[in-house]
Amino acid sequence: MSDAAAFRALHHCRVPDDPLVLPGPWDAASARVFAEAGFPALATPSAGVAASLGYEDGATPADEMFAAVARIVRAVDVPVSADVEAGYGLAPKELVERLLEAGAVGCNLEDSADGVLKDPAEHAEWLAEVRAAAGDRLFLNARIDTFIRGVDDPGAAIERAALYVAAGADCVYPISAPTGALPLLRAGTQGPVNVFAPWNGEGPSLTALGELGATRITFGPWLQRRATAALGEIAAALRT
Repeated sequence: MSDAAAFRALHHCRVPDDPLVLPGPWDAASARVFAEAGFPALATPSAGVAASLGYEDGATPADEMFAAVARIVRAVDVPVSADVEAGYGLAPKELVERLLEAGAVGCNLEDSADGVLKDPAEHAEWLAEVRAAAGDRLFLNARIDTFIRGVDDPGAAIERAALYVAAGADCVYPISAPTGALPLLRAGTQGPVNVFAPWNGEGPSLTALGELGATRITFGPWLQRRATAALGEIAAALRT
């Protein structure tokens, strides 16, 4: 079984109280920490990687992002999926080649750019081209940005999810969906659903998110931000 197939298999046959939890490493050292803790796979956060490289979220040059992903992949022996934002303007074939060269088994692809939602039908066509170029070598996680772009109707996310799954997405990711909308999103979506959990010690537990409809859970940049806050406390203690 290929690494991509093994990663894909992790998303299926899960029971509701056992979602796939994918920590987000921002560099090789954090990746080793998560792998050594026993997580079966990892998913890089673009914002966390950007912060580690000294960039604002969304401002990381493509070459630096792919290089960072490659370092993370080399550091661990578990599958790594990469958040590559909206694809950096690369043609589908080149995007797939860059991901495979970096060693990624999957990717997140956003359906908004510069703060504006893309036309869902056009984005679905683009996703279909990515799928055609990748075959079964990459797990495609189609991020749905309706909730973060001011569209609160879960029906809009479900409509996009249907288009993206039909285009070949393995999973959909309605980022920042309200907890109360998760059962409706789960019922209206075919295949795995990725749920974002800002891990700050508040809100539903990971098990509860699974029971509400999450197939897999990711954390965006929150783990990197918590680590940075902890380092800040250490730095402050050193100064006193």
